[in-house]
Parts: sequence; structure tokens; C-alpha cells
Amino acid sequence: MKALRRFTVRPQLPEALRPLGALIRNLRWSWHPASQDLFADIDPELWKKVEGDPLRLLGAVSVQRLQELSTDVDFLQRMHALDADLQHYLTEPRWYQQQISHHTETGDGLGGDFPRAIAYFSLEFGVSEVLPNYSGGLGILAGDHLKSASDLGVPIVGIGLLYRFGYFWQSLNADGWQQEHYPSHDPQGLPLSPVLGADSEQLSIAVPMPGGRNIVARIWLAQVGRVPLLLLDTDIEANDVELRQVTDKLYGGDQDHRIKQEILVGIGGVRAVRAFCEATGHPLPEVFHMNEGHAGFLGLERIRTLIAEEGLTFSEAHSAVRAGTVFTTHTPVPAGIDRFPMSMVEHYLAGDSEGDSSLVPGLHVGEVLALGVEDDPSRFNMAHMGLRLAQRANGVAKLHGVISREMFSGLFPGFAPHEVPIGSVTNGVHLPTWASREMRQIAGDMANWQDLASAPEWPNSASVDGERLWELRNTLRARLVEMARMAVKKSWLQRGRTEAELGWTDSILDPEILTIGFARRVSTYKRLTLMLRDPARLKALLLDPDHPIQIVIAGKAHPADDGGKTYMQEMVRFTDDPEIRHRIVFLPDYDMGMAAILCSGADVWLNNPLRPQEASGTSGMKSALNGGLNLSISDGWWDELYDGNDGWMIPTADGISDMERRNDLEANALYALMENQVTRLFYDRGLDGRPGRWVDMVRHTLAYLGPRVQATRMVRDYVEQYYAPAAAANRAVSADSLAPAKQLAAWKDKVRSAWPQVRVVNVDTSGIGATPSVGSVMTVRAHVDLAGLAPSDVAVQAVMGRVGETDELHEVSLTPMAPIEGDSDNVAYEVELPLSQSGSVGYTVRVLPQHALLAAPAELGLVVTA
Repeated sequence: MKALRRFTVRPQLPEALRPLGALIRNLRWSWHPASQDLFADIDPELWKKVEGDPLRLLGAVSVQRLQELSTDVDFLQRMHALDADLQHYLTEPRWYQQQISHHTETGDGLGGDFPRAIAYFSLEFGVSEVLPNYSGGLGILAGDHLKSASDLGVPIVGIGLLYRFGYFWQSLNADGWQQEHYPSHDPQGLPLSPVLGADSEQLSIAVPMPGGRNIVARIWLAQVGRVPLLLLDTDIEANDVELRQVTDKLYGGDQDHRIKQEILVGIGGVRAVRAFCEATGHPLPEVFHMNEGHAGFLGLERIRTLIAEEGLTFSEAHSAVRAGTVFTTHTPVPAGIDRFPMSMVEHYLAGDSEGDSSLVPGLHVGEVLALGVEDDPSRFNMAHMGLRLAQRANGVAKLHGVISREMFSGLFPGFAPHEVPIGSVTNGVHLPTWASREMRQIAGDMANWQDLASAPEWPNSASVDGERLWELRNTLRARLVEMARMAVKKSWLQRGRTEAELGWTDSILDPEILTIGFARRVSTYKRLTLMLRDPARLKALLLDPDHPIQIVIAGKAHPADDGGKTYMQEMVRFTDDPEIRHRIVFLPDYDMGMAAILCSGADVWLNNPLRPQEASGTSGMKSALNGGLNLSISDGWWDELYDGNDGWMIPTADGISDMERRNDLEANALYALMENQVTRLFYDRGLDGRPGRWVDMVRHTLAYLGPRVQATRMVRDYVEQYYAPAAAANRAVSADSLAPAKQLAAWKDKVRSAWPQVRVVNVDTSGIGATPSVGSVMTVRAHVDLAGLAPSDVAVQAVMGRVGETDELHEVSLTPMAPIEGDSDNVAYEVELPLSQSGSVGYTVRVLPQHALLAAPAELGLVVTA
């Protein structure tokens, strides 16, 4: 009979091996080779069997072996040295602390802006495959964010959910259709510890649900180097069956299930952070970072707390919360945004007869619903709420920042898209996780052994000779081939074949052939099957007698995405063809472990999304850190970092609305690049047997992209461009018992009330005569009715630029105008504008709110134009 449930009994270590427990409990080991080697030496065969999971290893190793190790002098010395190294890593001043010291010494005041703690909220975290709390790019990005913050000493606290079944592991049926499997994960079998309160009991939080119920979640801790990651788990007796299932699956269930998860991670997450800080003495966060709109409800809980504890109004609390909140959008298309029926949100807000919410007492249901308003009045938009609750927002690549400003420009009417207050921080990947051990040594040599987490350049690339680079590339490719052979054989066994039929899998792929990698979530815009537009042409490339290629493919489709599964099945059936199956393979169950080998082993990383629907993408970055060359559409991070010597850019057919034709054109461009450039360069060998020009591109890729694609660079950007300014703003509004927040809210109310009556009465010019010429100086004078506002409440600007046939201004310059006379009903403003452009030029005058605590001119979305 089958067990009703499973649980894990952790072993008791001999006293001499106690430090081993601490090394295992801190997930720093997942990116620390020396720790991994120590664990492997406990039992090398068992280490392979448990797939590099030290907790499972300890649960399976014999008591006799542990006793042997407890008297093994060499093992104990290594263990104690690693324990001391870990303690040093956890306590030594790192980049963050050094920056604070530097700014303090220089007296520039910036050191004091760095926050004491930052709370980072995400629905998924991909820290390691031993903690299966991720599905794809968003989670891997979040995990790399935490690991890089740890390496830099940035005081982040991560907050997410602990999923009983996590995401699914994937197999294929006989017909190549994706099958999902959901093994249960026992928290005791994961690298987690319960967060304990003063009574030594595990801490829990509760969040109100409709009908007078509470959803209760206990708090688990995953220690990610220096960073605590708090995970909430609802699978406990205090909840009924429905509420126990809130944290069952990542991205499982319907919208009702999803909104409960987002309420829990947002509202429950804020409560969990406070409980954790009170129990441990960890500093309370000054900055709250929403990784996508999933965590938007966190702002409501912080507003509720200020209303309850400080007696603020909603408007005052909103102003205070916005100052310290950062929102990151990863979505380049409106369809990718979480949107709930307005009635569903209203249901969970659970207003009483007066409209006061039971979910967030002190907030009126109407106030909350207004935060998520969009064009469709029946939908509540989580990204809109994120933008309205955060004073600082960003996309995840420069191009994605442009797309985001256009996509959300409707929230800032009257402003040009480039003025929308959404910036960008380009994503990155964690080098110690994704670069092979051997490549880390090369990276160190190229960087002159600077700290790779903070080195802005790797200046010593010439010191690494071509022979060393080429030998390593061959080693990594062979490693990928070995892994792929085992994975393909395992997959065919799962599909119903027998060992006797699968001898051919032992010789698929060739460690000497140009290898292309393609692995990512299988969704429409990523176009897994673009390479199949002309199957005969692809076959010719695979089987070319002089310049063959081989392709290794992996990826998962969302369980509910039958379209994605259909694409995958089409690809699998193509790879099943006996004529080519030795040159192209699909590897099921793509996870972090497989990704590390695939990204490092591929000579070329292929990415062909529908531009501009790839927000950033990071798999190509992982390949680049291993000397892989990218072959990609100009989208996401590649749009800004391609320089002509680090790979190839696939031409796009932008503007063509016929998708069949566009796909054909871009597929043809892809084939042509592979036929005429990529393969020719790889097989162009010198007398030494090496492709010299290819190796030069590998060297350049490492030296140029290495410091730029790292997540430590990304986190440094967040600290300097977002966290420090947000912390400074939070302290500014919180001073004097939140008096500035109250004053700011009152000012906003005053401005919004007066704004419909603010107008530019008239505009006059002088000084340029009848025939303006370059070099002339034009005086612009405007009379503005401020409707009772003071001149200090507004900025009046002269806007000048070129004009086209529709009189729309472009290539504009903004020049502040100074008040020269008048009262609030009619203030005269004036400015002198030198004429520096010839041709058709135009101007206008505009008025917008101005306050020292605003982060951007367009923040309130208010502007009046003459």
C-alpha cells in the first residue's frame, strides 16, 4: 500500500561533524566548489545518486561511514577550514560595506543613503535545484539576485512561498506530448529551518479571508549565503482543505487560487518580515522591492500598518509607502500582466456595509480598487497597482524600459513616453552558479584576480592563450554530449522503449561538432519551432558533410498551455527522425542542473523571440560566461550588448503584420547566418587545428560580456540607482514622526484639487524679428493661471523642438521659465531661448507639479500645455 504522506527524518551527526550541518544548511555551498567537493567525498557514488543534494546525502549515508569520517583527520581539517571560510564570508565587509565606508570618508553623504535592509518579494526563487521553488526565468533571476546580493554584502531579505509540489518535473509520452508530474516535497527534506519565536515555536502569520476565516502560514528560512529567504507554507492543520492548498503548486490552479497566493505573499509576506525581524533582531527593511506585480498587495499591508500604528490617513500612508517602494516589471506585452476580475478583488477585500475592508482594515474598498484601475473597468491590473504604489519602477533591459514606458504611458496622460517614470536595470546572472569551474579560473585571470563580483572590466584577456580557451571549450562540449546521451536514453525509457532498443543513444551527438543550444520556457513568442520553417534546409545543415551542426533543445510548456505543448511535440517528433536524431535532441525536464551543463557546453546559444517580446532573457548570458557565442534576435539584453564581435544578430522583419511571412523571413535569415557565417567560422581551422578567429571571438565575449552580464553588476545598479534613492526618500518622508509624509499628501490633494483650473492664459514671443535665424535669441513670456497654487508648487517649461506636418513636436528641449511678476491668478513667466536649429521649429509652454519629494516630473501624471 502507498503512504498517505511522506516525511524526512534528519540524521544525527557525530559531535565531531557538527560543522558539517552548518555548511549544508547554508545554500552558499550551491555555488562554492570546495564545499561541494567535501560533500562528494562523504560517499562519491551516493553523491551522484542523490544528484548533488547534501541533505539527501546525509539522509542516505550509513552511520558507519559518518563514524569513519568523524575520525578522519584530513576530512575534519577540510571541514573546519570550510566552516571558518563560511564564517568569514558571512561577516567580512564586502562591496556594500566598502561603499558605505568610501562615501563616509569622502563626505559626499551618499553612504548614509544606503538602506539598512531591503525586502525583496517574488513568487518564485531559483536558488538551487535542491530547493525546487522556481519554474523559469523569473525565479532564476530572483535566485541570482539573492546570491549576488550575498556576494556583495547587500542586506536583502527574500520573501516568497514554499510550494508543496513546486513546479512540475517533465517527461514525454510515446507520442512526444509533455507529461507533468508533481512529487510532494517535505520541508524537512529541504535545506530549510523553521523560524522560531521567543517561545521556541515556529513563527506563523495569519491573513484574513472572506467569511471570517484566516489563512495561516508558517515561516521557513532558507539561508542563501548572507541573505535570509523567508518562505510561507499553508499546508498546516490550522487551515481547512481549501486554504491548505494555497501553497500547493507554483502557477497552478485558476485565478482564484492565484489571487490567494498573491495576497499571501504580499500581505502575509510583510507580516512575516516583521515577525522575523522582531524574533532575530534583523533590521526592519527600509526599501520594499516587488519583483513583478505578483507582490503588489504588500503596499496595502504597509499602508494598513501606518494607518493603524501612526494614525495616518490613506493618502498620507500612501505617500509614505511609495517613497520606499521599488517595482520591477518583466512584462513586455499587456497580455502578460496579472489581471483579476474587479469583482474577485472586491470579494477578497471583503468590505463591510461602510465599504471598509476586512482584508486590510482601515482601507476603504474603493481606495484599493482605484489602485488597479485600467481601461477595462471590469479588470484589476496588478502592474498598475505596482506602479501606483512604487515611486521608482524599472524594466529589465534598456529596450524593455522603452517598451514599458510606451506600454504604461496611459497612466501619465500628456507626457511623452520617454518621460514616463520607468527606468531600466538590465538583468544579469550569477557567475559562480553558471560559469563552469574551469571558466571561473579563466575569468579570474582575465580580471587580474580582482573581485569578480565588483570588477567593472576584465582587462587582462590577452593573457589567456587560444590553446587553453579551445581545450576548455572542447571539454565543456564533451561534457554536454555525455549528459545529453544519458538524458535522451532516460527519456526514451520513460516513453516505453526498452534497453535493447536504445543502443543508438550511446553515440548520438559528437563532441567535435559545432553545437547549438536552445533552451527556455516554451511559449508562443519564444518561437521554439522557427528553426523548423524549412525542415529540409535544417536537415541539410545538420548533415552537412564538411560543416555539420548539432542542436540540443530543452524547455517546459506551462501545464495549461496546449499551444506550447503542441510546438514542443512538433519539435520532439522532428528530433525522433532516425535520419537526424544523432544530430538534434530534445532533453526533457530542464532544470538548473541541466541548464548549467547545457549553457556552458553549447558553442552557440540560439534565441529567436518575436521582437520586442523578450523582456531581457538570461540564458544567453549564462552561455556567454562560458565562452559561448550568441546567435539572437535583437531583443532583450542582446539588443544593447551585441557589439559585432560577441556573436551574431538575426535580422528582424519588424513592421510586418503577417506572422507567417515574418516567421519565414526571419527563419531564412537564421538559416543564412548559420550556413554562411557561423559554421564557416567554426570550421575555419589553422595549422594548429584551432579555429583562430572563433577563439578570438570567445576571448572577446568573455572579456567584454563577462563583467556586464553578471547579476552582481545588476544588483550594484539596483543599489545605486533604486535602493539608495528609495531609502533616502523613505527617510525624508518618515522624519519628525512622518510629518513630511503628511505634508506631501496634503500638497498632492491641494494640487489635484486645483489642477483642473490651472491653465496657460497666453504666450508671447519677442526678439527674433520677422526672419528668425540661427543664433537669434527668442524671449518667451507666458501668463499662467495657477488657480490658487503658489509658483513654488509648479514648474513652468518652454518646450522647443522640430515639428512635422501635424505640428507634433519632436527632438524637444525643455527649458525652465522663471516667474517675473503677478499673483496666483495670473503669474508671468519668462525665458530666453537661443535658436540653434534651422528648418521647421516650434515651441509651446507647459505647467506641471513640482515638489522636492517627487522622484520624477511626471510622477503625478498631471500636466497642462498651452
